[in-house]
Amino acid sequence: MTQNPFREKFRRAQNEGRRLVVPLVGFPGLNMTGCTIKLAQQNYGEHFKVMKAIAEAFEPDVIFPLMDLAVEANALGRYTVFPQAESATVVQGEFSVDELTQRAQVNIAFDTRLLGYVETMKLMCIGLPDSILKGAYVTGPYTLAALMMGAGEAAMATVLKPDELHAVCQYATERIQEYARLLIAAGAQVLCVLEPSAVMLGPEQFGAFSANYIRHIIESCKYTGVATVYHTCGNTMHLLDQMAGAGVSAVSLDSPVAGVDLPAVAQKLPEDVAVMGNINPTGCMLTGKSQDVEAEVTNLLKKMAPYSNFILSTGCDLPQETPLENIHAFMRAGRRYRAS
Repeated sequence: MTQNPFREKFRRAQNEGRRLVVPLVGFPGLNMTGCTIKLAQQNYGEHFKVMKAIAEAFEPDVIFPLMDLAVEANALGRYTVFPQAESATVVQGEFSVDELTQRAQVNIAFDTRLLGYVETMKLMCIGLPDSILKGAYVTGPYTLAALMMGAGEAAMATVLKPDELHAVCQYATERIQEYARLLIAAGAQVLCVLEPSAVMLGPEQFGAFSANYIRHIIESCKYTGVATVYHTCGNTMHLLDQMAGAGVSAVSLDSPVAGVDLPAVAQKLPEDVAVMGNINPTGCMLTGKSQDVEAEVTNLLKKMAPYSNFILSTGCDLPQETPLENIHAFMRAGRRYRAS
């Protein structure tokens, strides 16, 4: 079987009694390089400079690029706006399921902005240390369907038009798989699937319109050696069985403020599924002092001490305004911890 660098690194940390430290940190790196979100998301050379600055300053165990939920939807022709100081946003417009037939032959591998992320991954693999695993994001099937149809329309379709929604999710899954293959070929070692829109669904709907399709993505990656992470924002306590059942290597969960009880999650999930989280990205990390961050991280580490499948992370991507000294404090507390 193909070597899995993530599992090897995870197992080594377990044997040494330490935790992997994987903050979802991308946007604060913009301040380190003087770049803007728009420039970094559309110029892969500048994007790589941001990643390099983060890697050199913090040395996380896994590094992810700037989180961007608009990449695939933009590549599929959805109207997208690009503010200078904010992430790209997909603007809701008219949608018909007939578009799936019309755009069935669109090859997103030729989309210039999507290729920018692929080229960023290539530069990360060439220019960053081997000790840091290279992660990549893809948008989840339901979230991409919601971006295409509109969030409200997708939610209503789970009940009123399930067949139509399944068609959109199937189409989205196929396009996501194309993108994932490009990222893995470029060197991605960890693939994180972002499904924020799916948190509004009940367990049955979540399983039908998110987890079942993500399972197809996981299957397509099975023999590549890439690890897979399922990330959903908000309170996901009622969705854990579906998330873990998708076959992912890890679940990445939001903060206690959102309602996520990480020790309870670890008790519920099988040991072969890593639990990532869940320091609040907009709490002490953003507004507190470094000693407050260290205390919060240390407290979480103590709570998770009984669970060997824990990976220290943030509940979501850190805001650009996050003080760098607080990220250093997060890393210090995580690196200092050793299981007793």
